[in-house]
Amino acid sequence: MAATGTASVEYREFKMNPKMEYRRLGPSGLRVSSLSLGGWLTLGGTVKGDPVKDIVQAAFDNGINFIDVAESYAGGNSEREVGRVLKELNIRRSDIVLSTKVFFGVRKGPNATGLSRKHIFEGIHESLERLQTDYVDVYFAHRPDPSVPMEEVVRAFNWCINSGKALYWGTSEWSAREIEEAFHVANKFGLIGPIAEQPQHNLLHRQRPEVEFAPIYEKYGIKTTVWSCLASGKLTGK
Repeated sequence: MAATGTASVEYREFKMNPKMEYRRLGPSGLRVSSLSLGGWLTLGGTVKGDPVKDIVQAAFDNGINFIDVAESYAGGNSEREVGRVLKELNIRRSDIVLSTKVFFGVRKGPNATGLSRKHIFEGIHESLERLQTDYVDVYFAHRPDPSVPMEEVVRAFNWCINSGKALYWGTSEWSAREIEEAFHVANKFGLIGPIAEQPQHNLLHRQRPEVEFAPIYEKYGIKTTVWSCLASGKLTGK
């Protein structure tokens, strides 16, 4: 009887760009390229199909190892497109730092949005299915949710980590006070705090990331992965 087996996959090789900085993300040991590829308003939305593959391939081939999407981007299609092209390009999962976010959801309903344990639990499973992967590297709370106790939020993200669905968690558009509260809860109960915050940061929006967060950077070692660094195109000169 002839032996059978699974054909080996020839992965696309990741090559570090000597002109690219690879920095630790916050207090973690995770190293990300100083430039990342984000999917907001583009991947799966205004850009679909083969052009998405071209963009991801160009980023990867030029040393970008960090791809950032969210459950709500293009109604979930940003995650779907990124998951599809990573498979089609035969990019090894360990060569990519993949992050997504939870809060806004993809449908309407009393538990379909926000940061309840239920939505975080269901959101991570749905995101992983769309991304065609077993885990994300960083799972961001896309907005704060004052309607949910902070302990529930922190425990839910720790569940994602402990169950192997995410390696780290972070925040996006949270205030310094809210981040401080998350760390207070984490320290009190022996849980893992966020490693990064994703604020808007550009020449027109500097107060929060440069002033408000300064004590947080110093106290907890948290760092930022920013969005809209060109103010949605306003700073391009167009």
